[in-house]
Amino acid sequence: MRGSVTLTTKLLSMGAGFLIVALLSIGLTLWVTWRLEGGAAAVNEAGRLRMHMMRMVLARQLEAPERVQELAVKFDAGLELLRRGDPVRPLAVPWSEDTLRRFEGIREEWRELQRNWAQSPHVDDAAAVARADDFVHRVDGLVDAIEIQMARWTTGLHLFQLALMALAIVAAVVFMVVTYLLVINPLVQLQQALAHIRQGNLSTRLAVETADEFGQLSAGFNLMAHALQASRDELEGKVQDKTAHLQVKSERLSALYEASALASEATSLDALAQGFVRLVRRVAGADAAAVRWSDETNERYVLLVSDQLPRSLTDGEHCLHTGTCACGQPQASANLRVIPITPAATLELPLPHCRDAGFETLVAIPVQLQQRVLGEIDLFFKGKQEMPEGMRDLLEAMARHLAGAMESLRATALEREAAVGQERALIARELHDSIAQSLAFLKIQTQLLRDAVTREDQTARDRSISELDVGVRGCYADVRELLVHFRTRTSEEDIEAALRSTLSKFGHQTGITHALSMTGHGLPLAPDVQIQVLHMVQEALSNVRKHSHANHVDLRVQRHPAWRFEVVDNGTGFDPTSVPPDSLHVGLGIMRERAERIGASVRVDSSPGAGARVVIELPVTTHAPTSVPVSISFTGATVPADSSMSLPTP
Repeated sequence: MRGSVTLTTKLLSMGAGFLIVALLSIGLTLWVTWRLEGGAAAVNEAGRLRMHMMRMVLARQLEAPERVQELAVKFDAGLELLRRGDPVRPLAVPWSEDTLRRFEGIREEWRELQRNWAQSPHVDDAAAVARADDFVHRVDGLVDAIEIQMARWTTGLHLFQLALMALAIVAAVVFMVVTYLLVINPLVQLQQALAHIRQGNLSTRLAVETADEFGQLSAGFNLMAHALQASRDELEGKVQDKTAHLQVKSERLSALYEASALASEATSLDALAQGFVRLVRRVAGADAAAVRWSDETNERYVLLVSDQLPRSLTDGEHCLHTGTCACGQPQASANLRVIPITPAATLELPLPHCRDAGFETLVAIPVQLQQRVLGEIDLFFKGKQEMPEGMRDLLEAMARHLAGAMESLRATALEREAAVGQERALIARELHDSIAQSLAFLKIQTQLLRDAVTREDQTARDRSISELDVGVRGCYADVRELLVHFRTRTSEEDIEAALRSTLSKFGHQTGITHALSMTGHGLPLAPDVQIQVLHMVQEALSNVRKHSHANHVDLRVQRHPAWRFEVVDNGTGFDPTSVPPDSLHVGLGIMRERAERIGASVRVDSSPGAGARVVIELPVTTHAPTSVPVSISFTGATVPADSSMSLPTP
């Protein structure tokens, strides 16, 4: 750029110059005009002096001294006015050497006349008139000198006005030229450059020769054209960069989906950790990875699984106490950390296995759930590694998925353990009510038999043997009944087949005739509800076998409007009020517990000699989708998922 003055400064400077010239011209013209007006007034005042002189001569001839004195005062005032001038009128003598000399001559002549008039009060008419004429000629000479000076000023004013006219013409031409050079020509160049840009010629550039507004506009246009050209030339590269960025985001999102799928599909902590450690190592691009599990108190970290870790490191750091190494962060300060493994850093730690294995960077990601540390993910790199913000967020999100999956597995295990405990309690209660009581009776009879043999009491011995035979048969029947309970299977569609199978086994074991009637149509029961209903029906049939002495049993089932099951026998009956509510002798307690689990109710109607009726009523909304097979362990033995055993409803 050759100039550093802005266009605004140039235009303002040019305008200010024109304004100053105009003001000076106007001021000079006004001043000359004022001088000419003052000179004209001075000519008038000088003419008045001639009049006063002639009047004084006439007054002397008429011998009127008062009038002469009055006119002399006016004459003196007129001389004083010419000498000092009056800017208000305006009145000013254009003094020069000639006018000044003539004015002084008039003043001297006037003093001389005053002295003569004072010395000779008698008037000589001829001499007075001659002296007055001479004085008038002197005043005329002053007037002529003033007019000559005024003529010079007038001539100068005319010349100045002609110069102003020429200056105005030159200024107009200069203004047009400057306007074209400073404004119109840059605008034309800018319009032409814009036309080239519209035609697709993005290489168009403007010459930046000044630092004014048009220079800045040209520089901005060049920057715009350069940006457009760079945008067009590098569009493919930018698209590729954006595609690569989207690919990275897609890969990270895919990694999160994969982590979520792994968390939802894993059935054990080992399978979850194995799949997760391979996934996180692949996503982070690490050379090795490990997942450590922390105990409840966060005192130690146990190596759960690892991927590509050397054997020396897995053996040496299988269990770490919290805070003893770069791995294993305390819960209070657990966060994602990028730890450089430098010689100076490893000297401060008691476990230099990472450095010995050739790793230079360790990334520790805590596995946290609700401010509780469940473990830690460790990523090992054999070079220096920086962790971008996006990768940090991804790894922390994957760690949260792992924490949620670990907690879900733990909760599932606790639920399974609670279900197994409940089922074991029910089995123990049923064993206590049936086999345990029978075995206790057999133990007593065995002791009685031993005593009878010792006493050689044949009658007591035979009676004990008979009781033992009855007890063994009863115990055997109880065992078979329990096996029927445990092996009962349900159908996902209808409970009728299971009820018929139960009644058939009951009749085969006891010889009691039976009948099943199904009325109404309704939605099928959920499998877990079917299991509980079947167990309650079996309890009722077991009570019939043990206590009723009946020879016929009816099982009546109503499907609509709500499921209702009735077990009716023609046995001896009993008084329900004589049985305590918490009695387990006839299995009523077990039946009530099962009923409470599914929201059902159990009622027993009976009277001595009139048989008994057990009524099981289910609520209207007892149907549900199919259940999930489970596996339950009993004291070292495992019942597979396809066996007839199912978990009770929580």
